[in-house]
Amino acid sequence: MSKNTKETFSTARAAPSPRTAPASPAAPAPAPAELRARVRALAPSMTRSVQAVAEAVAADPAGCSRLTVSDLAAHTGTSEATVVRTARLLGYPGYRDLRLALAALAAQQESGAAPAVTVDIAVDDPLADVVAKLAHEEAQTLADTAAGLDLAQLAAAVAALATARRIDVYGVGASGLVAQDLAQKLLRIGLVAHAHSDPHLAVTGAVQLRPGDVAVAVTHSGSTGDVIEPLRAAFGRGATTIALTGRPGAAVAHYADLVLATSAPRESRLRPAAMSSRTSQLLVVDCLFVGVAQQTYETAAPALAASYEALAPRHHTPVPTGRRSTGR
Repeated sequence: MSKNTKETFSTARAAPSPRTAPASPAAPAPAPAELRARVRALAPSMTRSVQAVAEAVAADPAGCSRLTVSDLAAHTGTSEATVVRTARLLGYPGYRDLRLALAALAAQQESGAAPAVTVDIAVDDPLADVVAKLAHEEAQTLADTAAGLDLAQLAAAVAALATARRIDVYGVGASGLVAQDLAQKLLRIGLVAHAHSDPHLAVTGAVQLRPGDVAVAVTHSGSTGDVIEPLRAAFGRGATTIALTGRPGAAVAHYADLVLATSAPRESRLRPAAMSSRTSQLLVVDCLFVGVAQQTYETAAPALAASYEALAPRHHTPVPTGRRSTGR
């Protein structure tokens, strides 16, 4: 490794590289239905007092919509300034605008749009209740992710993938399964894509990347070292870097040109966050895949057809000729 290369990596370790994605324009105030998604996405980066206000309005929009700024501050044990700051953080010009959104959300809920199902699963819950709760939470996770996804960042990621010379995807654990899914999908439409769950192989591949290549890091926490390290190496080599994470303000974003945020699901002892995080990650993967397939359709369609033809014989199993013996 040359002296200049070593100095480059030393600087990157000390502080994030100045190469960053272009700043997106200020997002408009979220629609009432998007309020919960915004709260869940921003919760990890909120202070405790701001989070108390945000969670209160998300949990009881009808009740909070009837409170003045002073009443809500007293209700959450915070200050009026914190309430106003929370409203602005959530995307509203002021508390009055937040109250209007809360009233609209409450009206939607009263119309029956939101099922009265809790995601807290008890040890002695009947299986039917488990199914209902999980189905509701999975649906909510997908809705939250779709509502909070930055379409400008998504479009830029699609464009980068569609024109990439080579694509490396990093992920470990449950996120490793998502990384494999993305790489497999891109491979089937003719792109050169590799998924890496081994951190040594990931870094080894990352240092071979260059401008025109793309590296994708999948990490719900945004702080997985085995994923951040190869992304940092790819970033230093000039590849376009993309982070798929539930924590857009976490360390992984320091080395990402583009950040695709997923929802931040609640975690319990019986239902680890990896379950919902994987659901939201797979939604973004499908969005990326379809977007890339659209942009590369002339080559993607024949490649996909060829893969179907090649795999078709493996999906045909012999038809049983009779019943399996019962041993009687």
